[in-house]
This record gives sequence, structure tokens and C-alpha cells, in this order.
Amino acid sequence: MTQKIDIEALKHQLAEEGYAVIENVLEADQLAHARERVAQLMAQELAEPMPRDDEHHDDDAEIEAYYRKHYTVSDAEARRMVARVHQYRRDNAGTRWPVPIQKVSKNFLHLPTLFDNDQSQRVWNLLDKAPDLIPLIEHPVVLPMVRHVLGEDCNLHDFQSTSIGPRTGGGARHVDAPLGQIPEPLPEFPLTLQNVWMLDDFTADNGATRVMPRSHKLRKAPPWGSDPLEGEVTLTAPAGSVAIWLSNTGIARVRTTPAASAARSCATTTSRGCATSRTSRARCRPKWCPRCPTTRATCWASAPARPSRDERGYPARRRPLRRRLRAGARAVRTQRGRG
Repeated sequence: MTQKIDIEALKHQLAEEGYAVIENVLEADQLAHARERVAQLMAQELAEPMPRDDEHHDDDAEIEAYYRKHYTVSDAEARRMVARVHQYRRDNAGTRWPVPIQKVSKNFLHLPTLFDNDQSQRVWNLLDKAPDLIPLIEHPVVLPMVRHVLGEDCNLHDFQSTSIGPRTGGGARHVDAPLGQIPEPLPEFPLTLQNVWMLDDFTADNGATRVMPRSHKLRKAPPWGSDPLEGEVTLTAPAGSVAIWLSNTGIARVRTTPAASAARSCATTTSRGCATSRTSRARCRPKWCPRCPTTRATCWASAPARPSRDERGYPARRRPLRRRLRAGARAVRTQRGRG
């Protein structure tokens, strides 16, 4: 990173436009290392995908149909997703969701690792699989933006890498989970923040993200579909750049051409302190985890400097002023009665 970056100007753009792109942030050696690690992990998981099991549950067909409908997955990947659900139940003493899969928050669902009919790939949980990439989470350009939007007690929701292959149809326009599953009007504030590190050049024909500027102020989900809309912006930038957007900003993915090169990225989704996190089951603190960076920012599976929590796990808050005044008045009456 050679240029001076105006963090305050980026904060203003993020608040007004709902997104920001900062070009050429990573040094050449950082970029080369991240690309090598991601390529290694993707090759390994592609060669050894999660095996299917021999279990049969009464809702297997429903689960498989859900993934076929909502994600462009192959037959083999749809069946692997059913096996992942089986594994999740085994890990949780056979516990099932209390509602059908269509009503389960996507924060609790496994997403496909192969999609676009096996042309594109994800690698989940880089926090454990590639701890040497953790500095991307705490990068001095990204961290102030995250804390500014979500507060000091923000949590890492996930840390994953994606490779978008050629000949893909793009993605439908949406807002990030869980906003797409709650009724409108949407909250005025974002629940999560996406940071996407571009490991390859992002162009208009290789799977870059499209955003609708200022759509986060509308408090509603964007119209369904994948065709470009007037006013949309394609987030193109050279490798080593980072794109940031709010969870309530409408986004989509551009279609890729047959000759398009892969668009690989590392992405972090950060949520507010009380939000459910995919990484929350692997919490750690810097004093327990020697691989974490030395700053107090986080081993972001959970933030070390977060406020105290009540018995429900929510951030402890002072009682509303009216309740405090009533409690004070009762105390005064009690004292007078004793006098």
C-alpha cells in the first residue's frame, strides 16, 4: 500500500452510498501469499469434497429441493448438502430445526461449497484453515470502518474465500442475510458489513459485485432478478483492492463470459455484537490463541473488548430513564416511610 487513504472520507462514502472501494491496499507479497493459500485450499477441497453418507431422514427430499431451488448446484452438491445437515444433527445430539428449512435463518444453514453448477467454489472457515490470513481481518484500512459502522463489540460472522468461474449466470439481486428473510421495512442500520479482498482483478465480465448506490436508505429489499438496473455500479478494481458494503445495500453478481478468468476473493462478514455468528462456536481470546494478531482488536471469533452481557447474552444496557426515575421515586418513598 503506497497511497495515503482518507479513512474519514471512506466512512462518509459508506454512510451515504452504502459501499466503498479502496484500490491497491495490499502489498505485492501479501497479495501473492493470500492467492497461494487460497489456491492451495481450493485445490485440496475440490479433490476431497465432503462425502455423502448412508443416512436417510424423512425430510431429505425437502432439504435437497430447497438447495436446488435457491442455489445453482449440481446433483452431487445437493446431496452433499443433505449430508452436511445430517452431520450437523449428529454434532448436536440429533437436534432438528423446529421449523421447515424454508423458514430457518440462513445464518444457521450450510451454504454450498460448489455452485454455479460446479463452476464456482467457496472455502469456508479460513479462521481455522488458514490462520496466516487472519491479518486481513484486522487490516488497518478495514478495521476502523468496521468498528465505525458496527461498534467496538462486533463479531466475525464468517471468513471465507470464493472463486467465480467462467460461464456463470450471475447472482440474483438481494440484501445480505438475514435481512432478506425479515419483513419490511428493514432496519435503518446495517446488521452486518461485508469486506471483500480482491485476489484477482475484478472486471465487468468475471463475476464482480454490482451494487445499487444509496439503496440502503430505502429500507426494503431490491427487486428480484439478475438483469442490470439503471444506476447500478460494478465494483471493478485491480487485485489487492478491497470492497466494502453494508448488509442493507442491494447487491448482485455480474454474469461471466466463457473467456473470463477466475475472480478469487477473501471475504469477511462482520456482525453486531449480539448477532449470531457462524464462527461463534470457535471462540477464542488472544491470551488463549497464540496465532492471533497482537492487537486487542480481536481474534474476531469474539471481540475481547466487548461490553458485559446480561443473562440472555445481549449487551448489558442501562434501564430506560423512565424506569430509573420510577425506581428512584420508590426508593425515596421507602426512605420517608422509614423516617
